Amino acid sequence: MTGGTGYLGRRLIRALAGREHVVRALVRPGSESKLPPPARAVRGDALHGLSYAAQVAPADTFVHLVGVSHPSPRKAQDFLRIDLASTEAAVAAASTAGVQHFIYVSVAHPAPTMQAYVAARMQGERLLRESGLPATILRPWYVLGPGHWWPVVLLPAYWTAELLPGPRETARRLGLVTIGQMIRALVHAIEEPVAGLRILDVPHIRRIP
Repeated sequence: MTGGTGYLGRRLIRALAGREHVVRALVRPGSESKLPPPARAVRGDALHGLSYAAQVAPADTFVHLVGVSHPSPRKAQDFLRIDLASTEAAVAAASTAGVQHFIYVSVAHPAPTMQAYVAARMQGERLLRESGLPATILRPWYVLGPGHWWPVVLLPAYWTAELLPGPRETARRLGLVTIGQMIRALVHAIEEPVAGLRILDVPHIRRIP
């Protein structure tokens, strides 16, 4: 796993530990203490696949969670420098290691805002498709959770839009999901691998028990 010390990664490691999965997670040297137990730290640089590629095997699943925190339009260059570059490195490392299933958190699209972020994530999806790796791509729009609750004020507008034929599809595609729903979706993707390519968009993420 990359991004194991992040917002999704820490929670996913704890969920997987409770289900007896063995997790190894990439960390920068000096950040080992930020990794939740019992995950084992793999030291390396997420932007440079050669720094950790030899340590990926014998993993059967690669979960890529690296990304710029608190995305905003002013971070457009960071999306290329971090999000896209780390995805390119991860896909290459997973391919070299013979990983059987790659899990990538992308973003819902098309969308009227955050164009640079969406573009970087779509390029990441393209890299994954071109690699030929069996993969699951998750496409949330905004993940509600600790420190990320402000969009709840938009819920009445979402509910209204989903009742109307015109904006219904957009409201569902760009709907809000909770951190719990995302973790359940990630666990499901790990435990139910696919041989080809699977897309889990917002409605799918919400439905996973």
